[in-house]
Amino acid sequence: MDLNAILLFVVTCLAINMIPGPDVIYIVSNTMKGKLATGFKAAIGLGVGYFVHTLAACLGLSAIILSSAVAFSAVKWLGAAYLVYLGVQSLLSMWRGGSKIVVSKSVETNKNVFIQGVIVSVLNPKVALFFLSFLPQFVDTSTGSASMQLLVLGLLFSALATLCNVLYASVGSWVFSRSNSQRYSRALEGVSGVLLIGLAGKVAISER
Repeated sequence: MDLNAILLFVVTCLAINMIPGPDVIYIVSNTMKGKLATGFKAAIGLGVGYFVHTLAACLGLSAIILSSAVAFSAVKWLGAAYLVYLGVQSLLSMWRGGSKIVVSKSVETNKNVFIQGVIVSVLNPKVALFFLSFLPQFVDTSTGSASMQLLVLGLLFSALATLCNVLYASVGSWVFSRSNSQRYSRALEGVSGVLLIGLAGKVAISER
């Protein structure tokens, strides 16, 4: 991987993780129901779940890479198609204005927020599918071990995602209590949608 690819990966990770989605709702809700420390526990729990998905993706994708270059190429194309789907869905959500987040303050705080965060993340099939489609787009089998590249990318994604989640735990309740919160979330969805479709296009035109 060269520096440009890593920078593109970082920018895309940040854009994706800043989109207000189920993980953000979980973190902000727990912050508003409890204390800031509760939001941090939720964010770290989700981060541990991301790490589990990283290991699973590395094992599965590494096996595909070692068994067949054609199979890995197919995975990359299917992954690119899935990224286009995510991008289009994000743009449609922005266009329709359906991204407003509503969090409740009335529910009692769960004492097992960290464990619940791990479970929520690990058992989310959409997270697993995203890892399997996202990480291969940045693997260059001609420059080193694919397994090591997958592991590094997965760990980097997990770290950036946890960082964004901690940020939401810190300021999310204030942001989403404002009247313009819908405009904020729609703007992030639009940016992410464009980036995801652009990333898929990069895969389509790159040399195999």
